[in-house]
Amino acid sequence: MACLVEMSKVSKSFGGSKAVDGVSLRLMPGAVHALMGENGAGKSTLMKILAGVHQPDAGDLFRDGQKVSFETPREALEAGISTVFQELSLLANLTIAENMFLGREPVTRFGTVDRKRIRRETRKALAVLGLELNPDTLVSELSIAERQFVEIAHGIKADASVFILDEPTAALNAADVEIMNAQIRRLRAEGKAVVYISHRMDEIFGICDTVTVLKDGKLIATRHLSGMTPDSLIAMMVGRELQDLFPPRGQSSSEAVLALEDFRIDPGSKPLSLHVNKGEIVALAGLEGQGQQQLLRSLAGMYHLSTGTASITGKALPLPAPKAAGIRQLQARKVGFVPEDRKEEGLFLGLSIVDNIAIGLSSVHAELSIAHDYQQKIAETISSMNIKASGASSPVGALSGGNQQKVLLGRYLVAGLDMLLIEEPTRGVDIGAKTEIYKLLRRFANNGGAVLVLSRETIELIGLCDRIYVVHGKTIVAELPAKTATEHQILNAALSA
Repeated sequence: MACLVEMSKVSKSFGGSKAVDGVSLRLMPGAVHALMGENGAGKSTLMKILAGVHQPDAGDLFRDGQKVSFETPREALEAGISTVFQELSLLANLTIAENMFLGREPVTRFGTVDRKRIRRETRKALAVLGLELNPDTLVSELSIAERQFVEIAHGIKADASVFILDEPTAALNAADVEIMNAQIRRLRAEGKAVVYISHRMDEIFGICDTVTVLKDGKLIATRHLSGMTPDSLIAMMVGRELQDLFPPRGQSSSEAVLALEDFRIDPGSKPLSLHVNKGEIVALAGLEGQGQQQLLRSLAGMYHLSTGTASITGKALPLPAPKAAGIRQLQARKVGFVPEDRKEEGLFLGLSIVDNIAIGLSSVHAELSIAHDYQQKIAETISSMNIKASGASSPVGALSGGNQQKVLLGRYLVAGLDMLLIEEPTRGVDIGAKTEIYKLLRRFANNGGAVLVLSRETIELIGLCDRIYVVHGKTIVAELPAKTATEHQILNAALSA
């Protein structure tokens, strides 16, 4: 069977750094091809070459056996190669229809833009994905999941035969993931080639046929997934087995940092009680959308319906927490809140690493206090957290996902807090960076800190945490010791509730 796309011995350097070094890749029709590797392995650069964002320094590209070169993303799209990058490319101030036809707007016989046709064809492209969105809706009004689907619909509208999906489910809930996977299977059944970049093992083994692994810009191997296991794939990527990802559990004390009693996420929900002790990492597990995030955000004033009793190190936390000052209220009690969406809610992407970390140090002081020099402390934090960047003044927006997450965690770890409330600590982060983040959180706990964490990855919660609370219907339905917990037990508790 002839391949749709072949990349032969492709190389690309930026300055003195070789991002891609002699990599070859073949994409076959009717197949989903996983592309894996740690952050900085060269995955995104390789795909940006195929997408026309970058031009290779060496090597060749072939489309249906014919040698090609793409100077722009538009040329790649016209050749049938559609890319949905993790950093979405839609323009938020334009409508769905305007984004779908940007740069190739059809015109009427009078020379004006044919808006009726744009709306009609946009509605048709969205319907293929089962979407009933209004083509005149501004992209800024769409959810992250809807934006992902609009990007895919854009590729379908362009009649692409190769789809590059970069972390397509990183910000999706379980229902949206199923919709996404159904669309990927449909594309495969229609003879399309799909490149699937993800760090989630269950998705890789559930939907992909073949995997190519990159490391330090070089090709490690291409294998059929039918002959592999998650352990063997991880070992190929980072040289260690799955059980080696998590640091050993520590010793917790009986001293509660956070205690909730008769706590209701909203007035109509059942009461719950939980506690997190010094030296302990505790998980909130369960099916998507059962109240885990609302529970965490209630303490930060970002969800405002909670009632009951909450205390931090024995001192009462008013409920519901004030919307305008909930985060400040936590900070005053030496508690940090780490949101899931690091780009929109956590980091200042245009500011440097130093500035982003310094915010955590400054926030623990009064507004009109004397400015402090934190350079030494920040330098030590960057070094101890192994944040990889060209320098401390590098803008955070230029870092990989794993390094961005470490900067966000560094902001709170450097501030000398007693507790962290964390949503999705390793979302969109590669296996190597995950291991480093797990070690940082365990070190924080071993030094007397407490952590309450939620994650969609059950294996992560089992390996990282000491205890697991299973949440269903906005209340706690089970408490399990993480050391002996299994995915089956957690799912059974969530479903049987």
